[in-house]
Amino acid sequence: MRLFRVDKMLGGQEPLGPLPTDREAVLSTIQIAWPSTLESFLVALVGLIDTVMVSSLGHYAIAAVGLTTQPKFIGLAVFLSLNVAVSAIVARRRGEEDRRSANQVLMQSLLLTVMLTVVVSAVCVIFADPIIRFAGSQPDTHRDAVIYFQIIMGGMAFNTVSMVINAAQRGAGNTKIAMRTNIVSNLVNILFNYLLIGGNLGFPKLGVMGAAIATVLGTICALIMSVRSILFSEQFICIKVVHGVRFDKTTLKAIANIGSSTLAEQTFLRIGFLIYAIIVAKLGTVAFAAHQIGMNLLTVSFSFGDGLSVAAIALVGRNLGAKRPDLARLYGKVCQRIGLLFSCGLAAVFLSVGRYIFRLFTSEEEILGYGTMIMALLTVVVFLQISQVVYSGCLRGAGDTRYTALVSLISVAIIRPGGGWLFCYPLQLGLFGAWLGLAVDQFMRFFLTWTRFKSGRWTRYKI
Repeated sequence: MRLFRVDKMLGGQEPLGPLPTDREAVLSTIQIAWPSTLESFLVALVGLIDTVMVSSLGHYAIAAVGLTTQPKFIGLAVFLSLNVAVSAIVARRRGEEDRRSANQVLMQSLLLTVMLTVVVSAVCVIFADPIIRFAGSQPDTHRDAVIYFQIIMGGMAFNTVSMVINAAQRGAGNTKIAMRTNIVSNLVNILFNYLLIGGNLGFPKLGVMGAAIATVLGTICALIMSVRSILFSEQFICIKVVHGVRFDKTTLKAIANIGSSTLAEQTFLRIGFLIYAIIVAKLGTVAFAAHQIGMNLLTVSFSFGDGLSVAAIALVGRNLGAKRPDLARLYGKVCQRIGLLFSCGLAAVFLSVGRYIFRLFTSEEEILGYGTMIMALLTVVVFLQISQVVYSGCLRGAGDTRYTALVSLISVAIIRPGGGWLFCYPLQLGLFGAWLGLAVDQFMRFFLTWTRFKSGRWTRYKI
């Protein structure tokens, strides 16, 4: 018995070759998905631990660090879009068994990353003050937010170079390499958080500045490990395969075709998230601190979908490269089913112990009151979020990035901030209204990506 009916999966067509059994399909998916899911979860968990450790300084510190999140991701948007292109193209070349072209993609992407990082880093450091002010900082959060942002963005080169290497490794299916680098990076981050935020074991007490320095030190370790991973000749991704570094039209065109659409998607995402964050920040420091805790927990749930999305990109890209669109759809559905199991588990946790989770961050009753409402909404949102993230990964792996960009424009750049503002201020629902707008956005993204996946049009894109 099979997990999916082949006639439905192929629109009535015959399968293009032998299909794996249910067990084989699930095990193949898990083999790629578990390292990327664990990696993504640990990254989110460290963000949560960061917030817990910073919360010892007071709710203003939680808000200060939270204010930098969206400006930081706007600065990283071009690199995140480049990384999606790298993963999708490398996965396709892996399916075509074209090792040399895959490594040319990595090398040229590394050059682009270094050049772009110099520009973006300089702009963010120089204009940190007006950027953070625009993000909605209050007098009690502005100074620390500026310092944190300058340090993070000043050291972003360690992060961006590591990210593009890991993107290539994920595309090739080597998700364990990226997992190991991020585990070490996160452990270093937590260690120096302990030493520098509160000034323990003789280290200086640097507060929010210490949290930023700890993050940069973690990315330095990740960079060292990532570079080392591409030096072994027996690996599919190895820079020794490429002799000489130069740009070529074929590779750049492939990167541009996917990267430009993904950049538009990232731009819409980050602008929408930033406007939404500004709307919430105007509710005051206490409400924004509660919101930031909730967003950290939302990031934890996102991490499970993100890990499966990485697996979907690799599996979809590889099977389309091998001329097996039937398997690309099959593995997309397997990733979705696994995501549903994660959603059920997370919803149970949020519903049963949500208030106690909030108590890890603060004992202030006003924030805990907001927390009860946020956790109730998260119980529903988690199903929509994980599903739409996995569907989006399938579409990106196929190169259907124009559609995902359109979804981000409609849902994140328009519906989330528009709905958040409407519910929050004219309808006077406050922070509950802001989160209601977020829930509407998640539903819309789920609906649009689900209908696209179901249509099967994404299996016909050429990279």
